Amino acid sequence: MGNLLQNKIALVTGASRGIGRALAQRLAAEGATVVVSARSLDNAGAYEGTLRETVGLIEGQGGKAYAVVADLERDDELDSLVPQAVKLAGGLDILIHSGGQADYAPTVDMAHDAFDRTVSHYLRAPFRLYQYAVPEMRKRGAGWIVTLGSVTALPVARPYDEFSMYGGATVYAAIKAAVHRMAQGLAAELLNDNIAVNTLSPSTAIRTPGASGYIPAEYPTERIEYIAETGLALCHLPPTERTGLTAYSLHFPLHHQIPVFTLDGKQRIEDPQLPAYAHPAIDSSGLGL
Repeated sequence: MGNLLQNKIALVTGASRGIGRALAQRLAAEGATVVVSARSLDNAGAYEGTLRETVGLIEGQGGKAYAVVADLERDDELDSLVPQAVKLAGGLDILIHSGGQADYAPTVDMAHDAFDRTVSHYLRAPFRLYQYAVPEMRKRGAGWIVTLGSVTALPVARPYDEFSMYGGATVYAAIKAAVHRMAQGLAAELLNDNIAVNTLSPSTAIRTPGASGYIPAEYPTERIEYIAETGLALCHLPPTERTGLTAYSLHFPLHHQIPVFTLDGKQRIEDPQLPAYAHPAIDSSGLGL
């Protein structure tokens, strides 16, 4: 166990599997008490992974975790999530919003409920979580907020590739672009509260249970450890040093010379390599979009 986040309390949404689980494990490996949240405790639905399993993984590596079941599409459960986390763990220092379900469809063919769900998961939910989390962070004199963004939020590269033309990601990408902009503005608003606000994004694609259906089998994906380490890097420095950034999982560790470790923090892995197909508009420092 490391001690970078000793005595810190983190809430991670979407933590039953994938990126959310990896982030929760990495924070716990650095000493944070982690409250993990998803829609159910034991039912994985169409995907692999449950909250109970996440808690077991964290406790198995010597960490401390609590599970809170919350469906972020239900206002009562969304609004009670932060208060429940605070009651269980004794406060809140770090909020990572990783939860959400991607709905891809051509814009003119997308069902209205799919559009509403995309807005709800990726824009409305973090907005409401911020309103509950920030007062708790102010009580503790500091805080860190990280929201999952997406490389699709960047302008579409030309000439258009097949994914841009036929992948159906336009609505999802537009909402993620709004997420990036909201985080940048919130960073400015909360600077004097000593609360850092940043966006975290994969540089390319990460094969998780929820994303695998959108990723061709032959497409080379990046290791989940890179985004977990990048997320950790956004959760400990004061906002005077690191806020308002959009940190991409391969680019950010390389630019800032951040060593990457396994999710349990015990072993350093190889530094990331930037593939030729990475989006050319990514700012490695995190200062750009």
